[in-house]
Amino acid sequence: MEINGEQVNEIQDYKDMGLSPALMAAIDKKGYVTATPIQVGAIPPFMEWKDVIAKAPTGTGKTFAFGIPMVEHTDPESDYVSSVVLAPTRELAIQIQDELRDLCAFKEGVRVVCLYGGAPIEKQIQALKKKPQIVVATPGRLMDHMKRRTVRLDRVETVVLDEADRMLDMGFIRDVTHILDLMPQRKNLGMFSATISREVLDISWVYQRDPVEITVQAVAENKPDIQQYRIDVERGEKVDITVQLLEAGGYERAIAFCNTKNMTDRLASLLRMNGIQADAIHGDIQQRVREKVLNTFREGKLRVLVATDVAARGLDIDDVDVVFNYDVPDENEYYVHRIGRTGRAKRHGVAYTLVSSVTESLKMDDIQKGTQNKVLPLKYENGVLLELETEG
Repeated sequence: MEINGEQVNEIQDYKDMGLSPALMAAIDKKGYVTATPIQVGAIPPFMEWKDVIAKAPTGTGKTFAFGIPMVEHTDPESDYVSSVVLAPTRELAIQIQDELRDLCAFKEGVRVVCLYGGAPIEKQIQALKKKPQIVVATPGRLMDHMKRRTVRLDRVETVVLDEADRMLDMGFIRDVTHILDLMPQRKNLGMFSATISREVLDISWVYQRDPVEITVQAVAENKPDIQQYRIDVERGEKVDITVQLLEAGGYERAIAFCNTKNMTDRLASLLRMNGIQADAIHGDIQQRVREKVLNTFREGKLRVLVATDVAARGLDIDDVDVVFNYDVPDENEYYVHRIGRTGRAKRHGVAYTLVSSVTESLKMDDIQKGTQNKVLPLKYENGVLLELETEG
């Protein structure tokens, strides 16, 4: 791990970080002992109210990296919003809320509220009337509440932009800057991201003061253990091969990624026709239904979750056995985020990419070069998967 360009020791136990008994009790309850590198790097400067810009691979514990100092700084007796976390998607916002509430388990009086679109605003207004100190929100819904004057940000001290690159890529830059401009008491701004884009740097230059720059590389100790395969197939064979791989591998929890909303629905239906419990999530599905599907999957009652990239962004599902790229993703970054759903929390994961056209083959070649990941080629012939020899 690098902090401001210098290599530093990234191994530390939570008990050695000077945390309060309430926070240590919450961390102990989760069963955690050793902090992740991004937590080792980010918690101390955050505790000192410094600005932070952090780049770390998906699934490395970014929420606790900003959540622990945020909860430590929160006064349970206060009746105003002192911290705001902005997230690009509803699913990620809900996940952050849940993790922050876990951290507040032994700090009575700290209240966390989540604001996101696609849900009744009246229920959120009622939650805001209980005077939360921490608000987790998507930018659009937070703007709605600000216009209705149901939330005040004039006393906010800490702001965090989580998945900052994705949030700005999704067109929220104007909302984000407007929200930041309405926080005159802000002491520090944290920006956490898997990649540092031009837009992220622009926000940093305008709104941060001498930020502590933290970079956690996806090296051996934190890079997920994922065995990656590429399977060249005929277009009409994709469903059969997916079913065969699920059964042969005995996989109980799988995510299959498609590039379009229509294809997610079609694949989920085709899998169900083959006796596989499957359901889809994408942007056109009502939020209430999406949350029900996700909960069913988390509870182990759904074998395959079929998703688009946007719908799956930020999901903290850390015990997926296998990922299927049913469609080859359009961007290298999408591939990295997709396969990052498996092989988390020190588990071994598997990812299969199904390639059925010249266009998909060229895209997959570019992904392998761009990500420098080792992807083993397989061939499907007469109902049998054969491993091909690779050069070198």
